[in-house]
Amino acid sequence: MAKLDTPVIVAVVVAIILVAVAGYYVATRAPISIVNTTTTLPPKVVSTITSTVPVTTVPPTTTTTTSTTSTSVLPSGAKVLPYDASNHTVFLYITSLSTGTPFNFNGTSNGELHVYIPAGWTVIVYYTNEEAIAHNFNIVQNDTPTPNNVNIEADGKVLLFVGTTSSTYESNGIASGESASGSIALPAGIYWFACGIAGHAESGMWGVIVSSTSVTEPYYVVS
Repeated sequence: MAKLDTPVIVAVVVAIILVAVAGYYVATRAPISIVNTTTTLPPKVVSTITSTVPVTTVPPTTTTTTSTTSTSVLPSGAKVLPYDASNHTVFLYITSLSTGTPFNFNGTSNGELHVYIPAGWTVIVYYTNEEAIAHNFNIVQNDTPTPNNVNIEADGKVLLFVGTTSSTYESNGIASGESASGSIALPAGIYWFACGIAGHAESGMWGVIVSSTSVTEPYYVVS
């Protein structure tokens, strides 16, 4: 048998070791597989917190506008007289008619005609005589319920003379077809209006004026 050289032996051994190491490496090295991996995350839980808060309901604010209109309530059968509220004036149109009852004011007699005015207002009188005989118109602050004297001043104080004067009222007036006027402010109270010619008031030629704080709109009533 031929004798091997030591270097040869060493080389062979090294080669064997290298082959063994290479085989082991190949045998133990797993192939690398690239895989697309999708990671599924757990679903996100959204917590909804419901808070119950008591709600106070406030009723809507309602604005009410009240329009107030002052309206006079007149007695049954009353008629409003012409007047001017801006200057507290009432207009009284009086006529002694030629027809119907003689010794009349607007066809009335013996206190049938009642005139109502607010206290302190001014009365402007327009008097017309249509009767055949002379008449006049006077406002009297009376002392008696009805005229019971030939001279009206014996039953009170004459405050206004229309169609006559303070010295001639018992005998003089305006003739048929004539007119006269006058005015006076009347404080609260009850007054007559009457013809001053002697005996005419006693014959029924008179009426009543009431000046009152309870009257807000001038009117008249025929009773």
